[in-house]
Amino acid sequence: MDEPRPGAPRKLTDERIEQVIVTTLETTPTDATHWSTRSLARALGMNQTAVSRIWRAFGLKPHLTEAFKLSTDPQFIDKVRDIVGLYLNPPEAALVLCVDEKTQVQALDRTAPVLPLLPGTPRRQSHDDVRHGTTNLYAALDVASGLVITELTDRHRAMEFRRFLARIDQQVPAGLAVHVICDNSSTHKTPAIQRWLVAHPRFQLHFTPTYSSWLNLVERWFAELTTKWLRRGTHRSVAELEHAIQAWTDTWNQDPRPFVWTKTADQILDTIAHYCQRINASEH
Repeated sequence: MDEPRPGAPRKLTDERIEQVIVTTLETTPTDATHWSTRSLARALGMNQTAVSRIWRAFGLKPHLTEAFKLSTDPQFIDKVRDIVGLYLNPPEAALVLCVDEKTQVQALDRTAPVLPLLPGTPRRQSHDDVRHGTTNLYAALDVASGLVITELTDRHRAMEFRRFLARIDQQVPAGLAVHVICDNSSTHKTPAIQRWLVAHPRFQLHFTPTYSSWLNLVERWFAELTTKWLRRGTHRSVAELEHAIQAWTDTWNQDPRPFVWTKTADQILDTIAHYCQRINASEH
């Protein structure tokens, strides 16, 4: 027989907790798309703090939504296995590069000087900005080392992609095969690119499925560049922006950090299958 436990007895019964969970998951208020702790507490005649604790305990966050897009690529499974195989079991005497373009990067300046961070006062900047043009950033991330090869261009065409492939060819030792992971952009499949690949047989392109940029690790590097350098930066010209991007890239390459892929293809496909089952169930 259990001995009495110290502390005050629990005030919320299991039935009351179940009522909060069921109401949160299966109903909506008449004046909103989702419940808040205040509106649900008011509707159930409960304390707001109690509702908040129940939500935290069961991981309920009605105010949040996550977007998703399922690939319609008929070769989705084969492409996932191909790319994940390159990450987890890279071929010998070869370099695996994740390649993509960050297009239309804007040189933005603020309409008033930025006010610096001070004790008790956050960094402040004007709401509006002045645009000074754009540039396009091509990047190739070495999966093994984390080193990045970049090129900045004023346009985004097959011609620029071919020139970037040539830049990669110059920088990768001649004895290595080159596996390039990239998306299905039309600029990656033109006759000019096909002819270049025939003339450079050590290069092999591996295309990610449609709507699956998350499979390309260079997107992680673009995210680092954006959050740490570009988002809060001010640039008065395209030349100043390009200099800033190149400076950040040089700093990165002095101490590169590879992004380690951990999930197997089977784990990814199982997760997607589970999502599809949930979607189908929600339609009935």
